[in-house]
Amino acid sequence: MASKLVIIIVFILDLIAVGLAIAAEQRRSVGKVVPDKEKVYEYCEYGSDIATSYGAGAFVLLLTSQVIIMVASRCFCCGKALNPGGSRACAIMLFLICWVFFLIAEICLLAASIRNAYHTKYRKMWNIDEPPSCEVIRKGVFAAGASFALFTAIVSQFYYVCYSRARDDYKTPPY
Repeated sequence: MASKLVIIIVFILDLIAVGLAIAAEQRRSVGKVVPDKEKVYEYCEYGSDIATSYGAGAFVLLLTSQVIIMVASRCFCCGKALNPGGSRACAIMLFLICWVFFLIAEICLLAASIRNAYHTKYRKMWNIDEPPSCEVIRKGVFAAGASFALFTAIVSQFYYVCYSRARDDYKTPPY
């Protein structure tokens, strides 16, 4: 039987991670060009940088929940054998899907957090034709991380339940 404590802890961590990723999408940096007082050069001024912290927090919480699930299930490669059958096949499939979704979510959250923290300081200091822009992260990168974090949360819960069912069936054979 799957541990209810593991399921509840992982669910809460994943829910908070998804919430932080959505909050990061809403609060991502926006840059605007501002001239200095002497009107000699232009520079980029950015809003709040809290989205980077939200994205990093979502990254850490999602990583923590994945570690808890993998430790609880012994990462599928360690421990006793599982009963052959539908539960084991389902657990294998969900294990692979869970890792794919997890990696995509982590890459989105990490890349978005790093890119959101990067700010161009001086836009036009010398007389050049194409000054650097006040680039910010594209809209939707944190949202993509949030959606894949949600997919990871759902699939990892099903994976753990299927794994537990296959493990318990091996202990008590049907004959």
